[in-house]
Amino acid sequence: MQTCGNCNIQSADTAETCERCGADLRAHSLTARARVKMQKNDRVSKIRVSISDNCCPACAAAQGAYAKEQVPILPIEGCSHGRGCRCYYEPVLTEIYP
Repeated sequence: MQTCGNCNIQSADTAETCERCGADLRAHSLTARARVKMQKNDRVSKIRVSISDNCCPACAAAQGAYAKEQVPILPIEGCSHGRGCRCYYEPVLTEIYP
């Protein structure tokens, strides 16, 4: 499931637009906004795609750390898990403080 960052309504992984407000979920889902925020952060050197237990083969293949410009868009295309793509982004930091 994808969550719209504008109206917080959940949509299926395959939805391209929010059913309520019509927002483009590739740009305005919560995960898309998190990816863009990490890409703009100078302290983030890479973005890791982390997977959930019992994920599908497509998500397992996407697991790993990527250059910020090459990180795959979530939800992973081809995800076959019954509950939808449960992958998430994690930042790989160059420095922790300040």
